[in-house]
Amino acid sequence: MRGLVVWYPLRLTTPVRQHVFGGGALAGRLGRTGLPEGPVAETWEVGDVDGEEATVAEGPLAGQSLRGLMADHSHGLLGDRPHGPHFPLLTKFVDAARPLPVHLHPDDATARELEGESHGKTEAWHVLDAMPGATALVGTRPGVDREQLRRALLAQEFDSVMRRLPLRAGQTVYVPGGTLHSFGPGTLVYEIEQASDLQQHAMPWRMEDGAPLDERERTANIERLLEEWRPDPRPVPHPGLSVPHGDAVTRTVLCAGPYFALERWTVGAARLTRAFTTAQILSNAGAPVTVAAGGWTGRLDPARTLLLPAALGEVRVEGPADVLFGYVPDLEADIRAPLTAAGHGAPAIAALGEGLG
Repeated sequence: MRGLVVWYPLRLTTPVRQHVFGGGALAGRLGRTGLPEGPVAETWEVGDVDGEEATVAEGPLAGQSLRGLMADHSHGLLGDRPHGPHFPLLTKFVDAARPLPVHLHPDDATARELEGESHGKTEAWHVLDAMPGATALVGTRPGVDREQLRRALLAQEFDSVMRRLPLRAGQTVYVPGGTLHSFGPGTLVYEIEQASDLQQHAMPWRMEDGAPLDERERTANIERLLEEWRPDPRPVPHPGLSVPHGDAVTRTVLCAGPYFALERWTVGAARLTRAFTTAQILSNAGAPVTVAAGGWTGRLDPARTLLLPAALGEVRVEGPADVLFGYVPDLEADIRAPLTAAGHGAPAIAALGEGLG
């Protein structure tokens, strides 16, 4: 399939995970339709992970896998951004009606050394909704050593070794690989991350169905987690930084680092026109909107996503709208320069993630 491709916004298959921490917020709070009965924990909006490779759901490219498009048409899809053989980003809506397991994902070096994988998983959570008093466990307390952490994890005394931080809607937490973390209950987030499903968790039950683990398996899980744990990252929730974009349009940079950036755009009675040179993951955090790119025009329903290939170059969204854009950034051109021009100082910009100091 190496011939000419006429690109258009891609609707992809979206696997649904019904883990035990899920609830009904994706339908009840965001208005997502077409979900299975019962609690829903995650919808994978865009992803190219072994065993869960997204495919195009409609149009001339229907049935083509995202991995196949990367193999044959990486420049049209991703532009000139550096990449491996897979699409580099994974995005999800996550409903933590109950607390997520305390877990971590390896960083790149650890994934290569211990997992035999090319990369690990740094991620970020953008909080779409949170009940009063919502919190996250994120990072370990200063001075906690490996033996202290082992004892606490075995005893499930997480607060004795981890930082518990308040969360509220509109905040974003950038979580480097190797950071021990959890969030929930009552927390609805949009996640953007490296395309990986590597993880180690510390719970005495299975995440998929809540079935208990025998002590031998649980202890082995904790030992693997300790091998991949990084003690230093201590993320904090960030409100994002705004960039002027006209009277009826607000652009807020939520987080940024070498792997991804995430922005939230709110539009009143106007049209948002966004130019781009690399693939954009466009997800709808609000009411239905009309999207146009190239010769394609269509509707984007609540809590649904379009993948915009780089070759399209521009997208138009009719307001009112509340949408998210995720992409692999050029940190200088896409993040540092516009934020500096908007009057934000270097420390505030650096606090968005990594690689901006």
